[in-house]
Amino acid sequence: MNDFNDMLYFAEVAERGGFAAAGRALGIPKSRLSRRVAGLEAQLGVRLLQRTTRTLSLTEVGHAYLRHCQAMRESAQAAADAVAQVQSEPRGTVRVTCPVTLAQTVLADVLPDYLARYPEVRLDMQVTNRVVNVVEEGVDVALRVRSSLEESGSMVVKRLDEVCEVLVASPAQLARQGTPAVLRDLAAMDTLLMPADADGHMGVRLIGSDGREETVQLNPRCVVDDLLTLKTAALAGTGLCWLPDYMCVAELHAGRLVQVLPGWQRPKAIVHAVFASRRGMSPAVRSFLDFLGEAVPRNRALANQRARAA
Repeated sequence: MNDFNDMLYFAEVAERGGFAAAGRALGIPKSRLSRRVAGLEAQLGVRLLQRTTRTLSLTEVGHAYLRHCQAMRESAQAAADAVAQVQSEPRGTVRVTCPVTLAQTVLADVLPDYLARYPEVRLDMQVTNRVVNVVEEGVDVALRVRSSLEESGSMVVKRLDEVCEVLVASPAQLARQGTPAVLRDLAAMDTLLMPADADGHMGVRLIGSDGREETVQLNPRCVVDDLLTLKTAALAGTGLCWLPDYMCVAELHAGRLVQVLPGWQRPKAIVHAVFASRRGMSPAVRSFLDFLGEAVPRNRALANQRARAA
């Protein structure tokens, strides 16, 4: 049977492009590393590497063998992680990014509970609407709200909740401009939009209760990249706008906002977390993801209960 250490050494040499770089990473002399890989080739009876005085490249069989070595290394790491998770309490820093509105309306409510539950964990959260590259920027978890998960690419995705957007207006605006009865009535009303909706044609895609899709053309009075600002403007009677249901449930129950055209909705958005890999995940990051999976949908349910009781 092959020595697992030799398989690891070969993988490091192949991935780092040479014995010197692999030796520095492993803390092993280059000469010793070369002897171990040569011994592995002798044991296998094949040449894995093509060596010249200046270059090092994989043979065809070397490419195939490397994939098995990498899979073995990942399996060994996953086994070690499983043991470490059982044996250790979550501790250390979890680096998170989160969109502004989600941080202000959801995360702000639930994070104190998480930090109280795990006193050895420190959260380093960047609140931004910018799309963050998880790998390049050293982020453990990126929280996102999207209509589709396709933009996540090769990242691992954990779905947390779904957001339904409702069209709302203040009683004052409806008294001033009337209550829209059909979609075409929106063209004559003051509206507020997020930049993502305010494309070149100001078209907003809507789905009817029967599943039919329509795109309504609008000429917004105001375009703002912040949902809380839109909500404040809607409450003041400046215009009607689409808001996530969890952001306006209390105002709807209190009558400060009114839902209009309830038969038409925006496509649902998915609240989700993305991260690079499940392998090698620290107990702290795993605990944070598990907590969000429970807390985010529960927070929406509690908001509805509080609004009904008010």
